[in-house]
Amino acid sequence: MKNVGPIDKAVRLSIAAVLIILYALGVIKGALGIIALVIAFVLIVTSLTGFCFLYRVLGISTLRKK
Repeated sequence: MKNVGPIDKAVRLSIAAVLIILYALGVIKGALGIIALVIAFVLIVTSLTGFCFLYRVLGISTLRKK
C-alpha cells in the first residue's frame, strides 16, 4: 500500500540528490559519507516505490485519498 505523496517524493529525491552531490564533492567524507549515501539510497527507493516502512509503522500517509 502506497503512503508517500507526490510532494513528499519530490522532497525525498531533492534531499537524496543533495546528499549524493555533497559526497561527490568531498564535503561529506568517511563513515558519515557512507551513512549519507545509504540514507540517499533509502530516500530514492521510497520515492520510486511510493512506500515508506517508517510511515507505515507510525500510521502516517502523505498520499491524498481519492
